[in-house]
Amino acid sequence: MAQLISAIRTAPALPVPAPDIVRRRPGRDAFFDNAKYLAIVLVAMGHAWEPLPASGRIVEAVYTLVYAVHMPVFIMIAGYFSRTFDGSTAKVQRLLGGVLVPYVVFEVAYTLFQRQLRQPDFPLSLADPYWILWFLPALFLWRLSVPVWRAVRWPLPLALLVAAVASVAGGIGDDLDLGRVLQYLPYFVLGLCLRPEHISRVRDRRVRIAAVPVVAMALLVAYWAVPRMTTSWFFHRYNAQDLGMAAWTGPVMTFALFAAALVLGACFLAWTPGRRMWFTTLGAGTLYGYLLHGFVIRGASYLGWYDHDVLATPVGRVVVSLAAAAVVTLLCTRPVRTALRPVVEPSLDRFVRRAR
Repeated sequence: MAQLISAIRTAPALPVPAPDIVRRRPGRDAFFDNAKYLAIVLVAMGHAWEPLPASGRIVEAVYTLVYAVHMPVFIMIAGYFSRTFDGSTAKVQRLLGGVLVPYVVFEVAYTLFQRQLRQPDFPLSLADPYWILWFLPALFLWRLSVPVWRAVRWPLPLALLVAAVASVAGGIGDDLDLGRVLQYLPYFVLGLCLRPEHISRVRDRRVRIAAVPVVAMALLVAYWAVPRMTTSWFFHRYNAQDLGMAAWTGPVMTFALFAAALVLGACFLAWTPGRRMWFTTLGAGTLYGYLLHGFVIRGASYLGWYDHDVLATPVGRVVVSLAAAAVVTLLCTRPVRTALRPVVEPSLDRFVRRAR
């Protein structure tokens, strides 16, 4: 783990992946499909916990630990697979069809959903992403910026500086959730900086063993921190002033949360199996799980399913966690992907120029 951190810290500039590295094996990589699936399960569980009534300190500590790592890992993996984005016509076409069009479609769908179940006059605004949809415009902007990070000498320190400034800057505005886009930027750039050899080091058996006491210590730290800090820091959405804190705490928390996510993310990847598992094929459908699980969670909340007293008990929380994992697993399956591919991964051949 220390080798990984040292290698990333000393990496001078973003390399252009060599063709023999990018295409070193046919088909999909089981390790990354496993990692993507496990990450989306954590994301869904974290979102399913949000409507739960106030819980005990232990549950809050687990919640804090999950929020410290689940979106950073998800974004880091997105960055890793964006390394080959070069602004070519073919890559831009895939970006439009796989990110921008689904954002518009699901922004409309979630707006109609909100109007039907909760607010009849809920406004439709593409500049103000609905809850979980902020990730799509963020990914769109991050990928467009890849050539910039490839050109600068020290991409990761620069991205951290941008995030630190965003954590104290006022007036950024809510358009496209830009504050969150900037504060999560270092995790995307981290993924861009990673190379296959970095991933191989994390998957070493010694790192896997060392991850056990590291996660245990992180849980103790989270238990200590629960009554002393707000979990709103982990959303990377607010600046320090919004949280009623002194301005200097913004950059401090930016670097502290990044360090925590780096260590915990290494533990997560160390524990991710590299062989084919029963859930490996589901890794190809994580975008479907991400976009669709919000309907289930918000729908359950609006319909009063979270109002049952049993959900305030430890058993109830376990049930909610297992239900969230089951739902997002179902949403990543092939039948769901086949049925919804026209709206999640639409073909734009009729509307865009052919790549040359």
